Amino acid sequence: MADEPGYDSSEKRSDLEHNLTARSTWLRLVFMIVIAICHEVARLVGAVIILLQFLHVLFAGKPNERLKDVGLSLAQYVYQVVEYLTFNTEVRPFPFDAEWPAPRRQ
Repeated sequence: MADEPGYDSSEKRSDLEHNLTARSTWLRLVFMIVIAICHEVARLVGAVIILLQFLHVLFAGKPNERLKDVGLSLAQYVYQVVEYLTFNTEVRPFPFDAEWPAPRRQ
């Protein structure tokens, strides 16, 4: 690699040092940890919604529309979380940069 034309090891080292000392990189890590915790809470809430919706269908014979809306909003929130955690967006999901997603029906 060092024999390749145009390869400058000091330039690569400088980039690495910059990345390791960049405040924005470490701040993003903090946000990623907090948002990952929010994701785990959302998973628990989702499990409760699933159980409640099943029970509602079991006893009432049809899904509860409010629970469907909450479930859809939660699914969209989880999507936003995964987008952020995988570096596909810089917009931090609720409660930081974005509002809680409203359910969008197709």
